[in-house]
Amino acid sequence: MNVKKIFSTLVISTVILAVGCSKDTSTPTNTTGGSYTNQTVIPIQGVVQATVNLRSSANYIILAGSLISNVPTSALTGNIGLSPSAGSKITGFGGGEITGTIYTVDASGPAGSTPNAVGLTAAKDDLTTAYNDAAGRTSIDIVLLAGNIGGLTLTPGLYKSSGSLQISFGDLTFDALGDTNAVFIIQIASTLMTTSGRKVTLTGGALASNIFWQVGSSATIGTTSVFKGTILADQSISLNTGAVVEGRLLAQIAAVTIKGSTIVKP
Repeated sequence: MNVKKIFSTLVISTVILAVGCSKDTSTPTNTTGGSYTNQTVIPIQGVVQATVNLRSSANYIILAGSLISNVPTSALTGNIGLSPSAGSKITGFGGGEITGTIYTVDASGPAGSTPNAVGLTAAKDDLTTAYNDAAGRTSIDIVLLAGNIGGLTLTPGLYKSSGSLQISFGDLTFDALGDTNAVFIIQIASTLMTTSGRKVTLTGGALASNIFWQVGSSATIGTTSVFKGTILADQSISLNTGAVVEGRLLAQIAAVTIKGSTIVKP
């Protein structure tokens, strides 16, 4: 039986998971009149999503608007930048924590930082363009998610939540089904949160560089969580102690705060 062919004919499928519960007893339905007996089965989408072009914002693992703060000791591999706030709003970094360049809009940044107001303004503009691109994607196959998505396996395509999403009571897996170019876009109207110790894992050739989380407000990655993908947040992004990210933390307006965290450019 060709599962991919069957599921690609679905128009819209929903997965409703109860927040704070380890298992949801409801049965997800779809608009074709069928139903799924296992809430962890996600339909394979037939519409291929193009990547979200980050343009110059791709040069950063952290890009924020109001503040970048760190509680040592973190390990960052990649550039960080802050705009429009002054470089003095980059705080808490000691020697050897960043393998990359700190870019600021003025000369008030940490020792060794590089003023580049023009480049940062362009990167923030590019971030806004990328955010709007991700938020505006549509598809006849779009899969609707709600609540806790821990325990699910997502295949390539476009996903949407009209509220908040949590990764709790289980880890989340992205399966590229053997296609290393496969793109995953998750549109979240409100907040994104992972609870302590939860993991995002990749299989089937999935790459962190092809996963995009568009967050309508703010994102929080829990203590010792392992996270994959680029977060495009309207407001703020926070990493709790020991969180590990393969991806980028790109906040349009507010702060990015980290605590003893590891961040690697995908």
